[in-house]
Amino acid sequence: MPLVAAVTFALAAGITAAQNVSGPDKTPTTEKRSSAPQSSHGDEDGFTDTPLLPGLPWHVHDPARPHPKVVTPGAQPGQAPSDAIILFDGKDLSKWTTARLGTAAYTLSQNAAAWKVGNGYFEVVPRSGDIASKEMFGDIQLHVEWMEPADVSGTSQNRGNSGVFLMGLFEIQVLDSFRIRTYADGQAGAMYGQWPPLVNAVRGPGEWQAYDIAFEAPQYSGDKLARPASMTVFLNGVLLHNHKEEMGPTIYRQVPKYAAGPSEGPIVLQDHGAAVRYRNIWVRRIGGYDQPEK
Repeated sequence: MPLVAAVTFALAAGITAAQNVSGPDKTPTTEKRSSAPQSSHGDEDGFTDTPLLPGLPWHVHDPARPHPKVVTPGAQPGQAPSDAIILFDGKDLSKWTTARLGTAAYTLSQNAAAWKVGNGYFEVVPRSGDIASKEMFGDIQLHVEWMEPADVSGTSQNRGNSGVFLMGLFEIQVLDSFRIRTYADGQAGAMYGQWPPLVNAVRGPGEWQAYDIAFEAPQYSGDKLARPASMTVFLNGVLLHNHKEEMGPTIYRQVPKYAAGPSEGPIVLQDHGAAVRYRNIWVRRIGGYDQPEK
């Protein structure tokens, strides 16, 4: 029978995906799912008679597999979830200290962060120095909101320059890139000096912008790099980098390279001479899969 005729015949017979054919006369019958349990555990708990997942100690749908801990999301987009570490609550800079960014490096001090705190935000005091979180982090999810001055002036890299440095080493650029030209790997959202953002998703000066960053810290085996750092970055809900590997710590006008170091570091915000504002900064540590629920 030609294919077209076969399809027409099937449609005329009313055979659907929910039916099969049985019996010598090929009469269509409706398939019924068995209600009998497939193992000592029901569907709700899982199954122990299924294959093992490759490289894992768990069966498919294993009832013994650890359940993830429960996290309550923020009531509104951008608000901190229940397991977040709040680095700025809109009131003070008690969780920050002064710092100094160097050449693919940073130094910390015990002095209080000298930036200006306003109504729910803080603002760079130009030439007062960089600031760093007192707490150290490795693999994290970071949320940070920032705003360029409404009356920002200048051109290229002199237009509201600042930066968010993961581990004090890996920068996501902060800049007014709204209808302003600069080099591609230096515009807002760039993994500075390495990768331009996939798109330019900045809002205009005087508007709040939001970074959401998933960061994987570099790992070393002795003096050798075992896993490079990587970033997944969203700006204002738009994907800029999708698990993009860092070539090395951020460095100006040079090719970056890795050198073995600590597995954690601070979040550093850069004073580049512009009164950029920040607010709503929180962090979540990223753990591994199959961790016991706490």
